[in-house]
Amino acid sequence: MLGEFRRTAVLVPFDAYGSLWTADQNGVRWICAFSDEEALARFALAQGGGAREWTYRAILGARLLDVMVPMLPGPAGVALDAGSTDGVLFPPVAGIVPDHVAVDLGEAG
Repeated sequence: MLGEFRRTAVLVPFDAYGSLWTADQNGVRWICAFSDEEALARFALAQGGGAREWTYRAILGARLLDVMVPMLPGPAGVALDAGSTDGVLFPPVAGIVPDHVAVDLGEAG
């Protein structure tokens, strides 16, 4: 699953401030990414934002994990298809994110 995610372009929405849409849970910041427009639309409706236009960008999974996750403060990972029954988490651990931000190898930072 990880290899496929790294090779696939996913849709990442932007928040009202023009930043990648993220959610914080239990001290981890999750970049929300979606496998297709339908999954993003379901998420938008669940967020109560179905009436507004959602801006998003297609980004390779590898770029999210290797470039964007390390740019965020503190531990971070990617939540694919957040809020769906088929959602998958890519947590901030070795083998998924770069070692210098993996929380299982010591202090993230």
